Amino acid sequence: MIVAAVLLAAALAADAKIPRYDHIFVIVEENKDYARIIGSPDAPVITRLAKQYGSASRFYAEMHPSEPNYVAMVGGSTYGIRDDGPFFAHTIDAPNLATQLEARGLSWKAYTEGLPSPGSLATFSGYYASKHDGFLDFHSVQDDPDRAQHIVGFDRLMADLRSGELPNFSFIVPNVCNEMHGASRAAAPQSCSVYHPAALIARGDREIGMLTGAIMKSPAWRSPGNAAIVITWDEDDGGGTQGCCGAVPGGGHIPTIVITNHGPRGVVDATPYNHYSLLRTIEDAFGIHDYLVNAGATGVVPMVPLWANRS
Repeated sequence: MIVAAVLLAAALAADAKIPRYDHIFVIVEENKDYARIIGSPDAPVITRLAKQYGSASRFYAEMHPSEPNYVAMVGGSTYGIRDDGPFFAHTIDAPNLATQLEARGLSWKAYTEGLPSPGSLATFSGYYASKHDGFLDFHSVQDDPDRAQHIVGFDRLMADLRSGELPNFSFIVPNVCNEMHGASRAAAPQSCSVYHPAALIARGDREIGMLTGAIMKSPAWRSPGNAAIVITWDEDDGGGTQGCCGAVPGGGHIPTIVITNHGPRGVVDATPYNHYSLLRTIEDAFGIHDYLVNAGATGVVPMVPLWANRS
């Protein structure tokens, strides 16, 4: 009991060190181990960003397969999901990051590449897969009359970046070709094929370069307010069980890079983190301290070295 109280006090003190952010962009890639990306000749853009800005060198997924990790990112729990089934089979009636933001007058959007139409509840379409948007697993989003304003495609992302009309929180998921997941279908190009991992990683790396470049050209990034880009993965690709922070065994060792417009540079943070840690940090950055489920658990701490402003 005493140890838990000490850990809680330390976490709360760390929470206070996360500055307020106006805009946070989370880009999610798929199924790659930390060692396969950071330092890889196939991922020069990501490796450069990790070195120039900030890398969480001991970041872990919650479990396998993909979908539970996406739910954990925005809900603070996997809610017992252990498969990649259709989101409507996993309707979760619980608070999530979207409901938290809306309750505080803050805005959010999930930008998913290949989405058939704004607000679509299609499970698959071409190289789009709804299982890679954790918001769709929640009842509050499925039944949201304004869902078409929140669940949108990359055409809307590019338009919003150009106009500067960006939400406070952006959840950005490329299609399966551009997020390093890949496809097994015969018609898939080599750079999208699961059977050509080097080409698949290189394609995803180029996508990250395009997305981060577009964000950094936006008015939001160039403003005096704080903005951050997070590049993370859902799980590793080898069935690893490394984990931490309320999820042991976990879903393996994955890369996570934090890029800030006014924050630290050249940081490698070896603190154990997972998606619950990232969620807690995002909540702190928006002034939210009623943490979602495991984001508030003992042993889950905010990612202060990667988010604090430069002194």
